Amino acid sequence: MKKILLRMAAHEVLSKEEAEQAMLNMAAGQYSSEHIAAFLTVFNMRAITLDEFVGFRDALLATAKKIDLSEFETVDVVGTGGDGKNTFNISTLSCFVLAGAGFKVAKHGNFGSSSVSGASNVLQHYGANFTNDDDVIKKSIDQSGFCFLHAPLFNPGMKYAAPVRKALGVPTFFNLMGPLINPARPNHQLWGVYNLEKTRLYTYVCQKTGIDYTLAHSIDGFDEISLTAPAKIITRNSETVVTPEELGFKRISQAELSGGDSVESAAEIFMNVLDNKAEEGQKNAVLANAAFAIQNVHKDKDIRECIAIARESLESGKAKKAFEKFIEIYN
Repeated sequence: MKKILLRMAAHEVLSKEEAEQAMLNMAAGQYSSEHIAAFLTVFNMRAITLDEFVGFRDALLATAKKIDLSEFETVDVVGTGGDGKNTFNISTLSCFVLAGAGFKVAKHGNFGSSSVSGASNVLQHYGANFTNDDDVIKKSIDQSGFCFLHAPLFNPGMKYAAPVRKALGVPTFFNLMGPLINPARPNHQLWGVYNLEKTRLYTYVCQKTGIDYTLAHSIDGFDEISLTAPAKIITRNSETVVTPEELGFKRISQAELSGGDSVESAAEIFMNVLDNKAEEGQKNAVLANAAFAIQNVHKDKDIRECIAIARESLESGKAKKAFEKFIEIYN
């Protein structure tokens, strides 16, 4: 690592093979916390290259615990995090809306590292006991439409970096890795990316894979469709910009998406959404993200039709029933 840091201090970049080996070494616990912190910081000071990005991803996939959910047509909605907006758990709620609408969701997530409440925080708050037991996971996705793959249980290669990331408290390239290393390899994925440059990086990586992806980036810096500004939507076959008004929603303020200053406050918003008692802006942000995930699966459907499917799942209580069944199985 010392040699790598000296090279990067001299403005050199790593080859794909060098990046992969560095990550494999990190996953094996060969680097100190100080070295890991320095390594992560380099990539906050200069752009990560495509070869470095793919090398890191390949190493993490190689060390991950496998889970076979090929019997299901799986989908995931996840943001990179790192946008500094401290939103409530929009993507996780979108996943339960999808589950309530009959889709099979394999959600990959973790505790928040640069925000108050990540997916794992809010699900644990409501009693979920995380597991990597195949039988429990398959039972959950079969009966509730949703299963949760808590990253530390499936990606042991990330455990040495986790306390460093938490101590740094700023986004790192690991934020970008999370969506790409879902161990279930979902058939369909909606990824929210906080930075337009990183969105392009994702596009290049996705084009090299068979993933059926939709990338979303709100131009005011949210890693999801925020309804606070127009959003850039990129798929394998198209690239568009949509406004909240074009989706049939009112534009909202950034403050309306705040998750508060504690897991408890974020969890309260989470339950208000599932109970269909949330503020209109909170509800609509969840519906918008769920709708684009639905359209990723059903490309023949107009986005307004997808919004209607999401709305029915939430307002009928089906989304909450999916959540309750998931908690029952994971408890």
